[in-house]
Parts: sequence; C-alpha cells; structure tokens
Amino acid sequence: MDEKKYQQLEQQLTPKPAYLKNCLAAFITGGFVCLIGQFVALFYITFFDFTERTASNPTVATMIFFAMLLTGFGVYKKFAQFAGAGSAVPITGFGNAVVSSAIEHRSEGYVLGVGGNMFKLAGSVILYGVFSAFAVALIKSILVALGVISW
Repeated sequence: MDEKKYQQLEQQLTPKPAYLKNCLAAFITGGFVCLIGQFVALFYITFFDFTERTASNPTVATMIFFAMLLTGFGVYKKFAQFAGAGSAVPITGFGNAVVSSAIEHRSEGYVLGVGGNMFKLAGSVILYGVFSAFAVALIKSILVALGVISW
C-alpha cells in the first residue's frame, strides 16, 4: 500500500471529533466548577465574616484542596474525561495536575519522585505568578511616583 492510499484509508477510519459536544461539555462543567467556587466563597462570607475581596484566597485554596482530594480518590480523572477543558481551565485543573504528577512518580521515592515531579509543574506556575506580581507592582510604583495614579 502506497502512502497516498494509506492517508485516504486513515482519513476514512479516523473518527470525526465532536466539536459541539466537547465545547458544550467544557462550558457546562467549567461553569459548574465555578458555581461550586461561588458557593464556597459565599460560605466564607456568610459564616466567617469575610468580605468578597478577602474570601477569594481561602476559596481558591479550598477549590485546589477539593481537586487534590478528588484526584487522590480517582474521581477527578473520570470527571476530566467527560469535562475536557471544563476541568482543566479552572483552578481545580492546577490542583489535579500537581497531585497527578506526584501520584505518578511515587515509586521513585518521596523526595525525588513525589516532591521533585510535583514541583516541576507547580514551580513554573509559582515563578510566573511571583514575577508577574513583581512586574505589576513595579509598574504601579513608577506610575505613583510620576503622579499618574494615586496609591
């Protein structure tokens, strides 16, 4: 069989992706994850006297914890297979990715396997976050010093 016939056969046998179904699943599940996050934020606001602004940090930490817990029990993988990008885009995708890499490399030991591989992903995210915060703070400080904006 020559290459051209092989490519034609491959195109015939390759299933067509269900773009609309995948987009709807990602939209609905991503929205559902965000809805749960909103309920968590309202929980902190109602029961712990946080403001909307101060409730964001514990809400993010709680959502990451939930994702890590569900990943450890094997539930998040099933959810992610259905949700697609709807599970990867919210902050829960970060928690899942960190724990998944830790679980995957646990046979290599706790320090080099779990710790080393867990922070390969988390390290780049933390580094980017710290650098971005520094850059924004520097720009804001310059604009304040120039009198363009007030503190």
